[in-house]
Amino acid sequence: SETNIFGFFFNPIRSGNTYPVFTPSALVVKYGDPANVTCVACQKDCSGDVSGLEHTVGKVSQNGTTMFWTVDRLTEWGISLQCYYNNDAGNQCTSILNPTLYRKYLPESVSISFVNHTEMMFENQQYTLQCSVQNVAPVEKLNVTFYRGNTALGHLQSNSEQKKPVNKTFTLNITPRREDDGAQYWCESKLELRPAGPQRPPVVTSEKLPAIVHYVITITEGDTLHLNCSSVGNPSPSYTWTLPLNSSPSYSGSVLTIKSVGFEHEGQHICTVSNTVGTVTKEFNIDVQSECCQILPGK
Repeated sequence: SETNIFGFFFNPIRSGNTYPVFTPSALVVKYGDPANVTCVACQKDCSGDVSGLEHTVGKVSQNGTTMFWTVDRLTEWGISLQCYYNNDAGNQCTSILNPTLYRKYLPESVSISFVNHTEMMFENQQYTLQCSVQNVAPVEKLNVTFYRGNTALGHLQSNSEQKKPVNKTFTLNITPRREDDGAQYWCESKLELRPAGPQRPPVVTSEKLPAIVHYVITITEGDTLHLNCSSVGNPSPSYTWTLPLNSSPSYSGSVLTIKSVGFEHEGQHICTVSNTVGTVTKEFNIDVQSECCQILPGK
């Protein structure tokens, strides 16, 4: 079932020293629920005044210059309540309650992806994340936060004034590092409706988007190299390594150790992790540099 909320905000249009007063001045109603509001059109020197409350839904009862508006089931978008009075001099004073309709448990969905990119990323190059929020209202109250793991990367707010549900996309540029390989990017949408709305704003999060960052490991000839491909799975995973030609023999552990690196170890080392649920791979790109020797004068 669909759940929405109306938020009404008080906007007086003055013509003189007094103006009609709505109670409450901000009204929040779940979509489809009953609602009511009171307006005192004139508070003093009201003899002979003409007062009323214009409305498109619900019904109004009146006691003197006090109006009572009620509706059994509030489902209309964009309604306006106008409470007014005219005095003997012909002056009119009007106060307006403008509705903000929002669905309490919106947005319906939030997703994250890269803009024009589906493959692995390269270290120190720029990429653009996008967070797509579907069917949200009011979008002007929408805040989006991008995350890498538990780290917030950026907070963005909509500047649209559209009242009815819309789709909205936010973007954020990132420059991944090698430490980000295997990290998970995600985004969170929040409708900030306080103080009139719920004190715990409606929040919807996206799925997690794993990052694969391509980078080169530079190591000196003769040094020891450790490549860690350890993974957690149920059932426990098995490991298969695909190594450069003319390098070490095949290996099947989670951590590949080469005690003395040579130029034959340059290139891609690919770790394949498998169990009955699925298979994932991780690439290590190795660049071997010559050992540098210091030449002393006179030697």
